[in-house]
Amino acid sequence: METETVAAPALSTTQGDEIFSLGRYDDADKDRRSYLGQNVTDRGELTEMLKKHYMIDEMIEFLNKNVHFKKVTLQFPDYLVKDSALITQLLQEKLVQNTCQPDKEQPLCRENSGRTCCQSNDKETTERRVWILADTAYSSCCVDEVASEHVNGDLVVHFGDACLNAVQKLPALYCFGRPFVRSNELLLKFQETYPETDSKVVLMANAPYSYHLEALYDSLRAIGYENIVYSDVNRNFAGDNAFFLGNQQHNGSEVVYTLDNRILLSKDAKIIQNDEELQNNFDLFHITNPDDPRLLFLTTKFKFVSIFEPLTSKVSQGPFPSMMKRYKFMHVARTAGTIGLLVNTLSLRNTKETVDKLAKLIRKNGKKHYMFVVGKPNVAKLANFEPIDVWCILGCSQSGIILDQFNEFLKPIVTPYELTMALNPEITWTGQWVLDFKQVLKELEDEDLGDQAADENPILDEESEAPEFDAVTGKYVSSSRPLRNLKHIDVSSPADEPSGSSNQLVEKFSGTVAIGNTLSTSAAHLQNRQWTGLGSDFTADNYEEDGATLEEGGSGIASQYQFDRHNRV
Repeated sequence: METETVAAPALSTTQGDEIFSLGRYDDADKDRRSYLGQNVTDRGELTEMLKKHYMIDEMIEFLNKNVHFKKVTLQFPDYLVKDSALITQLLQEKLVQNTCQPDKEQPLCRENSGRTCCQSNDKETTERRVWILADTAYSSCCVDEVASEHVNGDLVVHFGDACLNAVQKLPALYCFGRPFVRSNELLLKFQETYPETDSKVVLMANAPYSYHLEALYDSLRAIGYENIVYSDVNRNFAGDNAFFLGNQQHNGSEVVYTLDNRILLSKDAKIIQNDEELQNNFDLFHITNPDDPRLLFLTTKFKFVSIFEPLTSKVSQGPFPSMMKRYKFMHVARTAGTIGLLVNTLSLRNTKETVDKLAKLIRKNGKKHYMFVVGKPNVAKLANFEPIDVWCILGCSQSGIILDQFNEFLKPIVTPYELTMALNPEITWTGQWVLDFKQVLKELEDEDLGDQAADENPILDEESEAPEFDAVTGKYVSSSRPLRNLKHIDVSSPADEPSGSSNQLVEKFSGTVAIGNTLSTSAAHLQNRQWTGLGSDFTADNYEEDGATLEEGGSGIASQYQFDRHNRV
Protein backbone atom coordinates (compact mmCIF):
# COMPACT_ATOMS: atom_id res chain seq x y z
CA MET A 1 0.00 0.00 0.00
CA GLU A 2 1.44 3.24 -1.10
CA THR A 3 1.33 6.16 1.27
CA GLU A 4 0.65 9.65 0.08
CA THR A 5 3.69 11.88 0.21
CA VAL A 6 3.08 15.15 1.97
CA ALA A 7 5.37 17.98 0.96
CA ALA A 8 6.83 20.13 3.69
CA PRO A 9 5.23 23.60 3.85
CA ALA A 10 7.24 26.51 2.51
CA LEU A 11 9.06 28.47 5.19
CA SER A 12 8.51 31.71 3.29
CA THR A 13 4.89 32.26 2.29
CA THR A 14 2.88 35.16 0.97
CA GLN A 15 1.06 36.74 3.88
CA GLY A 16 -1.15 39.78 3.59
CA ASP A 17 -1.98 42.58 5.98
CA GLU A 18 -4.89 40.67 7.43
CA ILE A 19 -2.52 37.99 8.73
CA PHE A 20 -0.07 40.38 10.33
CA SER A 21 -2.70 42.67 11.82
CA LEU A 22 -2.04 41.24 15.27
CA GLY A 23 1.66 41.98 15.21
CA ARG A 24 1.77 45.27 13.38
CA TYR A 25 3.65 47.92 15.33
CA ASP A 26 2.54 51.53 15.03
CA ASP A 27 4.96 54.30 15.82
CA ALA A 28 3.79 56.04 18.96
CA ASP A 29 4.00 59.80 19.18
CA LYS A 30 6.84 61.09 21.28
CA ASP A 31 4.79 62.33 24.19
CA ARG A 32 6.69 64.88 26.28
CA ARG A 33 3.72 66.36 28.10
CA SER A 34 4.63 64.68 31.39
CA TYR A 35 7.79 66.77 31.81
CA LEU A 36 7.59 69.59 29.22
CA GLY A 37 3.89 70.32 29.60
CA GLN A 38 3.25 70.09 25.85
CA ASN A 39 4.29 68.27 22.69
CA VAL A 40 6.54 70.44 20.52
CA THR A 41 6.97 69.70 16.81
CA ASP A 42 9.32 72.54 15.87
CA ARG A 43 12.91 71.35 16.27
CA GLY A 44 14.30 74.75 17.22
CA GLU A 45 11.70 75.31 19.93
CA LEU A 46 12.13 71.75 21.19
CA THR A 47 15.90 72.21 21.44
CA GLU A 48 15.54 75.34 23.56
CA MET A 49 13.02 73.67 25.87
CA LEU A 50 15.22 70.60 26.35
CA LYS A 51 18.28 72.77 27.02
CA LYS A 52 16.40 74.50 29.80
CA HIS A 53 14.85 71.31 31.15
CA TYR A 54 18.11 69.34 31.32
CA MET A 55 20.28 72.34 32.32
CA ILE A 56 22.58 71.72 29.36
CA ASP A 57 24.60 74.91 29.90
CA GLU A 58 25.43 73.90 33.48
CA MET A 59 26.27 70.39 32.34
CA ILE A 60 28.66 71.65 29.66
CA GLU A 61 30.31 73.97 32.17
CA PHE A 62 30.85 71.05 34.56
CA LEU A 63 32.29 68.78 31.87
CA ASN A 64 34.60 71.47 30.53
CA LYS A 65 35.95 72.10 34.01
CA ASN A 66 36.61 68.38 34.48
CA VAL A 67 38.44 67.44 31.29
CA HIS A 68 39.79 64.27 32.90
CA PHE A 69 36.39 62.69 32.22
CA LYS A 70 37.29 61.50 28.70
CA LYS A 71 34.53 58.96 28.16
CA VAL A 72 31.16 60.28 29.27
CA THR A 73 28.22 57.87 29.32
CA LEU A 74 24.63 59.12 29.34
CA GLN A 75 21.99 57.04 31.12
CA PHE A 76 18.32 57.75 30.35
CA PRO A 77 15.22 55.98 31.66
CA ASP A 78 12.96 54.48 29.03
CA TYR A 79 10.59 57.43 28.83
CA LEU A 80 13.48 59.88 28.20
CA VAL A 81 15.44 57.86 25.60
CA LYS A 82 13.72 59.84 22.85
CA ASP A 83 15.73 62.90 23.94
CA SER A 84 19.10 61.13 24.06
CA ALA A 85 20.27 61.84 20.49
CA LEU A 86 19.50 65.56 20.69
CA ILE A 87 21.15 65.89 24.12
CA THR A 88 24.25 64.11 22.84
CA GLN A 89 24.46 66.46 19.86
CA LEU A 90 24.20 69.51 22.14
CA LEU A 91 27.00 68.19 24.33
CA GLN A 92 29.32 67.29 21.46
CA GLU A 93 29.00 70.76 19.97
CA LYS A 94 30.25 72.49 23.15
CA LEU A 95 32.45 69.83 24.73
CA VAL A 96 36.10 70.89 25.07
CA GLN A 97 38.39 68.12 23.85
CA ASN A 98 41.08 66.74 26.12
CA THR A 99 44.65 67.93 25.51
CA CYS A 100 47.44 65.39 25.42
CA GLN A 101 50.69 65.89 27.27
CA PRO A 102 53.72 65.11 25.06
CA ASP A 103 57.28 64.83 26.26
CA LYS A 104 59.35 67.97 26.65
CA GLU A 105 61.39 67.10 23.56
CA GLN A 106 58.25 66.90 21.41
CA PRO A 107 56.43 69.89 19.88
CA LEU A 108 53.36 71.33 21.52
CA CYS A 109 49.86 70.18 20.68
CA ARG A 110 47.95 71.76 17.86
CA GLU A 111 44.27 71.99 16.94
CA ASN A 112 43.19 70.01 13.91
CA SER A 113 39.56 70.06 12.72
CA GLY A 114 38.21 70.48 16.23
CA ARG A 115 40.25 67.57 17.61
CA THR A 116 43.26 67.93 19.83
CA CYS A 117 46.22 65.76 18.90
CA CYS A 118 49.99 65.61 19.26
CA GLN A 119 52.52 66.10 16.50
CA SER A 120 54.64 63.32 17.97
CA ASN A 121 54.29 59.98 16.24
CA ASP A 122 54.71 58.23 19.58
CA LYS A 123 51.52 59.73 21.02
CA GLU A 124 48.00 58.59 20.23
CA THR A 125 45.18 61.04 19.72
CA THR A 126 43.02 61.41 22.83
CA GLU A 127 39.44 62.48 22.16
CA ARG A 128 36.57 63.01 24.57
CA ARG A 129 33.60 60.91 23.54
CA VAL A 130 29.96 60.68 24.58
CA TRP A 131 28.15 57.34 24.77
CA ILE A 132 24.44 56.61 25.19
CA LEU A 133 23.58 53.63 27.38
CA ALA A 134 20.83 52.11 25.26
CA ASP A 135 19.60 49.72 27.96
CA THR A 136 20.15 49.56 31.70
CA ALA A 137 21.30 46.33 33.31
CA TYR A 138 19.16 46.86 36.41
CA SER A 139 16.66 49.44 37.63
CA SER A 140 16.63 52.75 35.75
CA CYS A 141 16.82 54.72 39.01
CA CYS A 142 20.26 53.22 39.79
CA VAL A 143 23.51 54.38 38.23
CA ASP A 144 24.41 51.66 35.73
CA GLU A 145 28.06 51.23 36.54
CA VAL A 146 28.17 47.84 34.79
CA ALA A 147 26.97 49.18 31.42
CA SER A 148 29.37 52.13 31.59
CA GLU A 149 32.32 49.82 32.16
CA HIS A 150 31.65 48.19 28.78
CA VAL A 151 33.21 51.27 27.19
CA ASN A 152 35.57 52.00 30.13
CA GLY A 153 33.51 55.06 31.00
CA ASP A 154 34.94 57.72 33.31
CA LEU A 155 31.62 59.33 34.24
CA VAL A 156 27.92 58.46 34.16
CA VAL A 157 25.44 61.28 33.62
CA HIS A 158 22.19 60.03 35.12
CA PHE A 159 18.96 61.65 33.87
CA GLY A 160 15.54 61.61 35.47
CA ASP A 161 14.48 60.17 38.80
CA ALA A 162 17.16 58.49 40.90
CA CYS A 163 17.34 56.47 44.11
CA LEU A 164 20.71 58.12 44.99
CA ASN A 165 22.19 54.91 46.34
CA ALA A 166 25.96 55.23 46.47
CA VAL A 167 27.80 53.29 43.77
CA GLN A 168 31.04 51.40 44.23
CA LYS A 169 33.62 53.53 42.43
CA LEU A 170 32.40 55.26 39.24
CA PRO A 171 31.62 59.02 39.53
CA ALA A 172 28.07 60.05 38.66
CA LEU A 173 26.56 63.37 37.63
CA TYR A 174 22.84 63.63 38.41
CA CYS A 175 20.57 65.67 36.15
CA PHE A 176 17.03 65.48 37.55
CA GLY A 177 15.64 68.06 35.16
CA ARG A 178 13.08 70.78 35.78
CA PRO A 179 9.71 69.29 34.80
CA PHE A 180 6.66 71.41 34.11
CA VAL A 181 3.84 71.51 36.67
CA ARG A 182 0.59 73.47 36.79
CA SER A 183 1.18 75.38 40.02
CA ASN A 184 -2.37 76.73 40.35
CA GLU A 185 -3.96 73.28 39.96
CA LEU A 186 -1.44 71.79 42.37
CA LEU A 187 -2.24 74.40 45.01
CA LEU A 188 -5.98 73.97 44.48
CA LYS A 189 -5.83 70.17 44.80
CA PHE A 190 -3.88 70.45 48.02
CA GLN A 191 -6.50 72.77 49.50
CA GLU A 192 -9.26 70.37 48.47
CA THR A 193 -7.45 67.44 50.06
CA TYR A 194 -6.61 69.30 53.28
CA PRO A 195 -9.22 72.05 53.80
CA GLU A 196 -8.17 72.70 57.40
CA THR A 197 -5.19 75.05 57.62
CA ASP A 198 -3.86 73.42 60.80
CA SER A 199 -3.29 70.06 59.04
CA LYS A 200 0.15 68.55 59.48
CA VAL A 201 1.38 67.53 56.04
CA VAL A 202 4.75 66.67 54.50
CA LEU A 203 5.23 67.71 50.86
CA MET A 204 7.28 65.20 48.90
CA ALA A 205 7.95 64.25 45.27
CA ASN A 206 10.31 62.22 43.15
CA ALA A 207 13.71 63.76 42.48
CA PRO A 208 12.75 65.84 39.38
CA TYR A 209 9.55 67.33 40.85
CA SER A 210 11.29 68.19 44.14
CA TYR A 211 12.33 71.32 42.27
CA HIS A 212 8.79 72.75 42.81
CA LEU A 213 8.27 71.86 46.48
CA GLU A 214 9.82 74.95 48.04
CA ALA A 215 7.64 77.28 45.97
CA LEU A 216 4.56 75.23 46.93
CA TYR A 217 5.62 75.40 50.58
CA ASP A 218 5.91 79.20 50.48
CA SER A 219 2.54 79.52 48.76
CA LEU A 220 0.82 77.37 51.39
CA ARG A 221 2.34 79.29 54.27
CA ALA A 222 1.19 82.52 52.70
CA ILE A 223 -2.46 81.40 52.88
CA GLY A 224 -2.30 80.14 56.47
CA TYR A 225 -0.87 76.60 56.45
CA GLU A 226 1.66 76.72 59.32
CA ASN A 227 2.25 72.98 59.96
CA ILE A 228 3.68 72.18 56.54
CA VAL A 229 7.03 70.49 55.89
CA TYR A 230 8.63 70.04 52.48
CA SER A 231 11.32 67.64 51.32
CA ASP A 232 14.36 67.85 49.10
CA VAL A 233 16.97 65.46 47.76
CA ASN A 234 19.50 64.30 50.35
CA ARG A 235 22.68 64.78 48.37
CA ASN A 236 24.88 63.38 51.13
CA PHE A 237 23.10 60.04 50.72
CA ALA A 238 24.67 59.58 47.27
CA GLY A 239 28.25 59.40 48.54
CA ASP A 240 31.46 61.24 47.72
CA ASN A 241 31.53 60.36 44.00
CA ALA A 242 28.22 62.05 43.22
CA PHE A 243 27.80 65.46 41.56
CA PHE A 244 24.58 67.39 41.00
CA LEU A 245 23.34 70.01 38.57
CA GLY A 246 21.49 72.92 40.11
CA ASN A 247 21.98 74.54 43.50
CA GLN A 248 19.93 73.88 46.62
CA GLN A 249 18.57 77.14 48.05
CA HIS A 250 16.27 76.62 51.01
CA ASN A 251 15.74 80.33 51.88
CA GLY A 252 16.01 80.06 55.65
CA SER A 253 14.45 76.61 56.08
CA GLU A 254 16.22 74.14 58.34
CA VAL A 255 16.57 70.38 58.13
CA VAL A 256 14.20 68.91 60.73
CA TYR A 257 14.30 65.23 59.75
CA THR A 258 16.26 62.87 57.49
CA LEU A 259 14.40 60.08 55.70
CA ASP A 260 16.97 58.04 53.74
CA ASN A 261 17.44 59.84 50.40
CA ARG A 262 15.24 62.79 51.43
CA ILE A 263 15.63 65.62 53.92
CA LEU A 264 12.58 67.33 55.45
CA LEU A 265 12.79 71.09 55.84
CA SER A 266 10.74 73.74 57.62
CA LYS A 267 11.08 77.24 59.01
CA ASP A 268 9.96 75.81 62.38
CA ALA A 269 12.90 73.77 63.68
CA LYS A 270 10.79 71.99 66.36
CA ILE A 271 7.90 70.88 64.18
CA ILE A 272 9.10 67.22 64.16
CA GLN A 273 10.60 65.89 67.40
CA ASN A 274 10.87 62.12 66.80
CA ASP A 275 9.86 59.22 64.57
CA GLU A 276 6.61 58.53 66.43
CA GLU A 277 5.39 62.08 65.88
CA LEU A 278 6.03 61.82 62.14
CA GLN A 279 4.28 58.47 61.86
CA ASN A 280 1.27 59.29 64.03
CA ASN A 281 0.57 62.96 63.27
CA PHE A 282 1.76 63.79 59.73
CA ASP A 283 0.13 63.00 56.40
CA LEU A 284 2.08 62.78 53.15
CA PHE A 285 1.19 64.69 49.99
CA HIS A 286 3.34 63.15 47.24
CA ILE A 287 3.68 64.59 43.74
CA THR A 288 3.90 61.74 41.16
CA ASN A 289 3.13 58.11 41.89
CA PRO A 290 6.13 56.34 43.50
CA ASP A 291 7.18 52.82 42.60
CA ASP A 292 5.53 50.12 44.69
CA PRO A 293 8.51 49.47 47.02
CA ARG A 294 8.94 53.18 47.69
CA LEU A 295 5.19 53.64 48.18
CA LEU A 296 4.96 50.77 50.66
CA PHE A 297 7.89 52.22 52.59
CA LEU A 298 6.24 55.65 52.76
CA THR A 299 2.96 54.20 54.03
CA THR A 300 4.85 52.87 57.05
CA LYS A 301 6.33 56.30 57.82
CA PHE A 302 3.21 58.51 57.63
CA LYS A 303 -0.31 58.42 58.99
CA PHE A 304 -1.95 58.80 55.58
CA VAL A 305 -0.72 59.15 51.99
CA SER A 306 -2.20 61.20 49.13
CA ILE A 307 -0.70 61.11 45.62
CA PHE A 308 -0.99 63.93 43.07
CA GLU A 309 -0.51 62.97 39.42
CA PRO A 310 0.84 66.00 37.48
CA LEU A 311 -0.33 64.83 34.04
CA THR A 312 -3.98 64.38 35.02
CA SER A 313 -4.06 66.73 38.06
CA LYS A 314 -5.89 64.05 40.09
CA VAL A 315 -5.33 63.00 43.69
CA SER A 316 -5.33 59.31 44.63
CA GLN A 317 -5.57 57.94 48.17
CA GLY A 318 -5.30 54.18 47.65
CA PRO A 319 -5.48 51.28 47.70
CA PHE A 320 -1.76 50.89 48.24
CA PRO A 321 0.48 47.82 48.71
CA SER A 322 -0.24 46.10 52.01
CA MET A 323 2.18 45.07 54.73
CA MET A 324 0.07 42.01 55.53
CA LYS A 325 1.38 40.25 52.44
CA ARG A 326 4.96 40.95 53.55
CA TYR A 327 4.17 39.35 56.91
CA LYS A 328 2.82 36.26 55.14
CA PHE A 329 5.88 35.89 52.89
CA MET A 330 8.15 36.27 55.89
CA HIS A 331 6.50 33.22 57.50
CA VAL A 332 6.90 31.30 54.22
CA ALA A 333 10.64 32.05 54.31
CA ARG A 334 10.78 30.78 57.89
CA THR A 335 10.06 27.19 56.82
CA ALA A 336 11.73 27.34 53.39
CA GLY A 337 14.47 24.76 52.85
CA THR A 338 16.13 26.26 49.76
CA ILE A 339 16.56 30.03 49.45
CA GLY A 340 17.58 31.83 46.26
CA LEU A 341 19.62 35.00 46.72
CA LEU A 342 18.54 37.13 43.76
CA VAL A 343 21.06 39.94 43.18
CA ASN A 344 19.30 42.75 41.33
CA THR A 345 22.26 45.14 41.43
CA LEU A 346 26.04 44.91 41.39
CA SER A 347 26.83 48.63 41.55
CA LEU A 348 25.51 49.64 44.96
CA ARG A 349 27.74 49.73 47.98
CA ASN A 350 27.34 47.05 50.67
CA THR A 351 25.86 44.58 48.16
CA LYS A 352 28.69 42.06 48.52
CA GLU A 353 28.80 42.45 52.29
CA THR A 354 25.05 41.89 52.54
CA VAL A 355 25.22 38.76 50.37
CA ASP A 356 28.02 37.29 52.51
CA LYS A 357 26.19 38.01 55.76
CA LEU A 358 22.93 36.54 54.49
CA ALA A 359 24.68 33.39 53.21
CA LYS A 360 26.28 32.94 56.62
CA LEU A 361 22.94 33.41 58.36
CA ILE A 362 21.23 30.89 56.05
CA ARG A 363 23.91 28.24 56.68
CA LYS A 364 23.68 28.88 60.39
CA ASN A 365 19.98 28.00 60.28
CA GLY A 366 20.62 24.75 58.40
CA LYS A 367 19.14 25.93 55.10
CA LYS A 368 20.51 25.68 51.58
CA HIS A 369 21.03 28.76 49.38
CA TYR A 370 21.88 29.47 45.75
CA MET A 371 22.92 32.80 44.27
CA PHE A 372 21.48 34.23 41.03
CA VAL A 373 22.27 37.31 38.94
CA VAL A 374 19.69 37.55 36.15
CA GLY A 375 19.67 41.26 35.31
CA LYS A 376 16.06 42.42 35.31
CA PRO A 377 14.02 39.63 36.92
CA ASN A 378 10.63 38.64 35.56
CA VAL A 379 8.12 35.84 36.04
CA ALA A 380 9.51 33.61 33.26
CA LYS A 381 13.12 33.85 34.43
CA LEU A 382 12.43 32.94 38.05
CA ALA A 383 10.04 30.14 37.09
CA ASN A 384 12.97 28.22 35.58
CA PHE A 385 14.35 27.50 39.07
CA GLU A 386 11.68 25.27 40.53
CA PRO A 387 13.70 23.91 43.51
CA ILE A 388 13.83 27.38 45.08
CA ASP A 389 11.29 27.69 47.89
CA VAL A 390 11.58 31.44 48.40
CA TRP A 391 13.55 34.27 46.80
CA CYS A 392 15.44 36.97 48.66
CA ILE A 393 16.02 39.95 46.35
CA LEU A 394 18.85 42.41 46.87
CA GLY A 395 18.09 45.60 44.97
CA CYS A 396 17.72 49.32 45.42
CA SER A 397 14.96 50.53 47.71
CA GLN A 398 13.14 52.57 45.07
CA SER A 399 12.41 50.18 42.21
CA GLY A 400 14.82 47.25 42.60
CA ILE A 401 12.55 45.35 44.98
CA ILE A 402 9.82 43.14 43.49
CA LEU A 403 6.40 43.32 45.14
CA ASP A 404 4.22 40.54 43.76
CA GLN A 405 0.86 42.24 44.17
CA PHE A 406 -1.06 39.88 41.83
CA ASN A 407 0.57 36.52 42.69
CA GLU A 408 2.26 36.28 39.30
CA PHE A 409 5.52 34.72 40.49
CA LEU A 410 5.79 31.02 41.18
CA LYS A 411 7.50 31.45 44.56
CA PRO A 412 7.35 34.26 47.15
CA ILE A 413 9.91 37.09 47.07
CA VAL A 414 11.18 38.66 50.31
CA THR A 415 13.67 41.38 51.18
CA PRO A 416 16.90 40.92 53.20
CA TYR A 417 15.22 42.53 56.22
CA GLU A 418 12.28 40.11 56.01
CA LEU A 419 14.66 37.17 55.67
CA THR A 420 16.60 38.18 58.79
CA MET A 421 13.33 38.30 60.72
CA ALA A 422 12.26 34.92 59.31
CA LEU A 423 15.53 33.29 60.41
CA ASN A 424 15.31 34.81 63.87
CA PRO A 425 14.02 32.24 66.42
CA GLU A 426 11.90 34.91 68.10
CA ILE A 427 9.95 37.10 65.67
CA THR A 428 8.98 40.62 66.70
CA TRP A 429 6.95 42.29 63.98
CA THR A 430 7.19 46.04 64.56
CA GLY A 431 5.41 47.20 61.41
CA GLN A 432 8.59 48.69 59.98
CA TRP A 433 9.85 47.87 56.52
CA VAL A 434 13.60 48.34 56.18
CA LEU A 435 15.18 48.48 52.72
CA ASP A 436 18.55 50.06 53.49
CA PHE A 437 21.44 47.60 53.27
CA LYS A 438 23.35 49.45 56.00
CA GLN A 439 20.64 48.89 58.59
CA VAL A 440 20.26 45.24 57.61
CA LEU A 441 24.02 44.75 57.95
CA LYS A 442 23.97 46.38 61.37
CA GLU A 443 21.29 43.99 62.59
CA LEU A 444 23.21 41.01 61.20
CA GLU A 445 26.40 42.17 62.92
CA ASP A 446 24.54 42.59 66.22
CA GLU A 447 23.27 39.04 65.90
CA ASP A 448 26.80 37.74 65.22
CA LEU A 449 28.06 39.44 68.37
CA GLY A 450 25.41 37.63 70.38
CA ASP A 451 26.44 34.23 69.01
CA GLN A 452 30.16 33.97 68.30
CA ALA A 453 30.04 30.17 68.09
CA ALA A 454 27.47 30.04 65.27
CA ASP A 455 29.87 28.54 62.71
CA GLU A 456 31.26 25.82 64.99
CA ASN A 457 27.89 24.55 66.23
CA PRO A 458 25.15 26.07 64.09
CA ILE A 459 22.27 24.00 65.45
CA LEU A 460 21.93 22.37 68.85
CA ASP A 461 21.27 18.65 69.05
CA GLU A 462 17.98 19.04 70.86
CA GLU A 463 16.81 21.54 68.24
CA SER A 464 17.80 19.48 65.20
CA GLU A 465 14.90 17.05 65.60
CA ALA A 466 12.30 19.62 66.64
CA PRO A 467 9.24 19.53 64.33
CA GLU A 468 8.44 22.64 62.36
CA PHE A 469 5.08 23.80 61.07
CA ASP A 470 4.21 26.29 58.36
CA ALA A 471 2.41 29.21 60.00
CA VAL A 472 0.57 29.97 56.74
CA THR A 473 -0.85 26.50 55.98
CA GLY A 474 -0.50 24.87 59.41
CA LYS A 475 1.12 21.78 57.86
CA TYR A 476 4.19 19.94 59.12
CA VAL A 477 7.36 20.73 57.11
CA SER A 478 10.08 18.08 57.03
CA SER A 479 12.48 19.80 54.63
CA SER A 480 12.84 23.13 56.39
CA ARG A 481 16.49 22.62 57.36
CA PRO A 482 18.16 20.30 54.81
CA LEU A 483 21.66 21.01 56.13
CA ARG A 484 20.93 20.22 59.76
CA ASN A 485 21.06 16.46 59.11
CA LEU A 486 24.52 16.48 57.52
CA LYS A 487 25.98 15.02 60.70
CA HIS A 488 23.73 11.97 60.29
CA ILE A 489 24.84 11.31 56.70
CA ASP A 490 27.85 9.07 56.17
CA VAL A 491 29.86 10.74 53.44
CA SER A 492 32.99 8.66 54.02
CA SER A 493 33.97 5.69 51.86
CA PRO A 494 33.24 2.12 52.98
CA ALA A 495 35.85 0.32 55.06
CA ASP A 496 36.76 -2.10 52.29
CA GLU A 497 37.26 0.70 49.78
CA PRO A 498 40.43 2.78 49.88
CA SER A 499 39.86 6.40 50.76
CA GLY A 500 39.62 8.63 47.73
CA SER A 501 39.36 5.74 45.26
CA SER A 502 35.94 6.86 43.97
CA ASN A 503 36.02 9.53 41.31
CA GLN A 504 32.25 10.02 41.14
CA LEU A 505 31.16 13.61 41.21
CA VAL A 506 27.55 12.89 42.18
CA GLU A 507 26.81 10.44 44.99
CA LYS A 508 23.48 9.41 46.46
CA PHE A 509 23.23 8.26 50.06
CA SER A 510 20.51 8.15 52.69
CA GLY A 511 18.03 9.56 50.19
CA THR A 512 20.18 12.67 49.71
CA VAL A 513 22.28 13.81 46.77
CA ALA A 514 25.71 15.33 47.25
CA ILE A 515 27.84 16.97 44.59
CA GLY A 516 31.47 17.07 45.57
CA ASN A 517 30.55 16.18 49.19
CA THR A 518 28.19 19.17 49.28
CA LEU A 519 24.48 18.63 49.78
CA SER A 520 22.48 19.64 46.69
CA THR A 521 18.77 20.21 47.21
CA SER A 522 18.38 20.99 43.50
CA ALA A 523 19.76 17.59 42.50
CA ALA A 524 17.50 15.88 45.01
CA HIS A 525 14.52 17.78 43.65
CA LEU A 526 15.42 16.71 40.11
CA GLN A 527 15.60 13.05 41.11
CA ASN A 528 12.13 13.18 42.65
CA ARG A 529 10.56 14.51 39.46
CA GLN A 530 8.69 12.13 37.21
CA TRP A 531 10.26 13.64 34.07
CA THR A 532 13.92 14.59 34.30
CA GLY A 533 14.74 15.60 30.74
CA LEU A 534 14.93 14.39 27.14
CA GLY A 535 16.07 10.78 26.85
CA SER A 536 15.73 10.05 30.54
CA ASP A 537 12.73 7.77 29.93
CA PHE A 538 14.48 5.66 27.27
CA THR A 539 14.37 1.91 27.88
CA ALA A 540 14.81 -1.17 25.75
CA ASP A 541 11.07 -1.87 25.94
CA ASN A 542 10.03 1.24 24.00
CA TYR A 543 12.82 0.99 21.43
CA GLU A 544 11.48 0.98 17.82
CA GLU A 545 13.73 -0.93 15.47
CA ASP A 546 12.31 0.73 12.36
CA GLY A 547 12.72 4.22 13.76
CA ALA A 548 10.32 6.73 15.24
CA THR A 549 6.92 7.32 13.67
CA LEU A 550 6.57 10.63 11.90
CA GLU A 551 3.52 12.75 12.56
CA GLU A 552 2.41 15.97 10.94
CA GLY A 553 2.82 18.90 13.27
CA GLY A 554 1.26 22.33 13.43
CA SER A 555 1.53 24.86 10.64
CA GLY A 556 1.02 28.58 10.21
CA ILE A 557 2.53 31.64 11.85
CA ALA A 558 2.87 32.02 15.61
CA SER A 559 -0.06 34.41 15.94
CA GLN A 560 -2.51 32.25 13.95
CA TYR A 561 -1.82 28.51 13.85
CA GLN A 562 -4.21 26.36 11.86
CA PHE A 563 -5.19 24.51 15.02
CA ASP A 564 -6.19 27.80 16.65
CA ARG A 565 -8.20 28.84 13.59
CA HIS A 566 -10.16 25.59 13.52
CA ASN A 567 -10.85 25.62 17.26
CA ARG A 568 -11.56 29.31 17.65
CA VAL A 569 -14.51 30.02 19.89
